[in-house]
Amino acid sequence: MGNQFDDEVLAGDGFRLSTLDLGDVEDVTSACRDEVTQRWLPLPNPYTCDAARSFIEEVAPGMHTSGAGLVRRIEVAGRLCGVIDLKKTDWKTRETEIGYWVAPWARGRGLAGKASRVLGDWALSDQGMARVVIRCATGNTASQAAASSAGFVREGIARSAGIVHSGRVDLAIFGKVYADLDGT
Repeated sequence: MGNQFDDEVLAGDGFRLSTLDLGDVEDVTSACRDEVTQRWLPLPNPYTCDAARSFIEEVAPGMHTSGAGLVRRIEVAGRLCGVIDLKKTDWKTRETEIGYWVAPWARGRGLAGKASRVLGDWALSDQGMARVVIRCATGNTASQAAASSAGFVREGIARSAGIVHSGRVDLAIFGKVYADLDGT
């Protein structure tokens, strides 16, 4: 194991985690313009097709190449239903963070939690991570429910640790370590 995540397609129950491509520009743009997505993530506003194209062609591959993380589309029946990533990766301490959003047309199916379980467990079991965290605004109850459903343990609150368009927010911290994996 080096200082870069393996570039693998991961499968879950009814979904795949795969590489973004230019065919995703329209869906990424639409999802990132959504009011709920904009409320909880400090994305550009307005979110443009150029921002989506830059994310797909430059940011996502750059994160992988640099070792900072890995970006995956959450795909159901061939359509992008969200994005999940490993980010802020520290290879010395073997810690990484999961971030995600789910497109409005795919919400209510538990995809963020299911995808977080698959990606987090893979990072711990196959990629040598010692710890994976999820940080989400305390007001974002859907994101917190996703973290809990993925088997992450709520560890506490980091006060004024996040930024959204409306200002600073407290972040709920959820963690998962190798010993938390099923069957260990």
